[in-house]
Amino acid sequence: MTATTTTTPVVARTRDELRAARAALSGKEIAVVMTMGALHEGHATLIEQARAEADHVIVTIFLNPLQFGPKEDLSRYPRTFDSDLEICSRYGADLVFAPTPDVIYQDGDPGVRISAGPLGTLLEGHSRPGHFDGMLTVVAKLMHLSAGTRFYFGQKDAQQLLLIRRMVRDLDFPARVISVPTVREPDGLAMSSRNTYLTESDREVALSLSRALRAGAAAAPEGPSAIRRAARGVLVAEPLVLVDYLVLVHATTLRDVPEWYRGEALLAVAGKVGTTRLIDNLPVLVGPGGGALDVFSNPDDLGAAEPM
Repeated sequence: MTATTTTTPVVARTRDELRAARAALSGKEIAVVMTMGALHEGHATLIEQARAEADHVIVTIFLNPLQFGPKEDLSRYPRTFDSDLEICSRYGADLVFAPTPDVIYQDGDPGVRISAGPLGTLLEGHSRPGHFDGMLTVVAKLMHLSAGTRFYFGQKDAQQLLLIRRMVRDLDFPARVISVPTVREPDGLAMSSRNTYLTESDREVALSLSRALRAGAAAAPEGPSAIRRAARGVLVAEPLVLVDYLVLVHATTLRDVPEWYRGEALLAVAGKVGTTRLIDNLPVLVGPGGGALDVFSNPDDLGAAEPM
């Protein structure tokens, strides 16, 4: 990954400042990268790809309270605006929108929210009730406020990506959602702002999540049972991971794929390491010649074809 020439982006804090700065951006394609701050190389990759494919890039930095449940510590989430702005500068953002909650939610807690529907109750939604409703509500608001044409999200948050695509399609948003492969540390750990919570020993334990995914992907030519068995074997050998789920599911329905299935699927895992909950996933091609994929082959259609 190579940085562009450093230029300091315009920083907008209010809606009026955003409107003025957005009006000054010329060009047909305006890319938007949405973040909650605590930027790392994964975010930098999103910004860099957006920079290469659009006329201008807007980065939003907003720690959305609607995404945090009553047992999740919003105050603990890292806040690193100065270093965040440096990454935005280095990788070519033209505009950074960094509002406070009262700017986004002008009347306080919003009375009208976007519902994630049944897909929002599965996997992450089962563990974090209401999380995806809060996520979609703020994504919808930021899509409108930024008036972007292209929106970049990482494959690591696969269920989030699926739900954003569904929202854009179901509600006819005039936007294109682009998925970017998961960025990993050299040891294989998926980059996440939550990695800063891990102790040195926690980090060693956390590597079992990505190892499980790789083991499952290596067994992909043998079919779904082999994938699940190989991945589960890695996790069973690491008792310090409290596994929430390990699934091999269809990319657009999040339903378990049957044993006879051949095609693209999502291998996903979530678990707690120490006090930190982590998620990871791999798109995989199941069947002869199968293995790990970076992203699904037809992401504009939400992933792989529906299994019959």
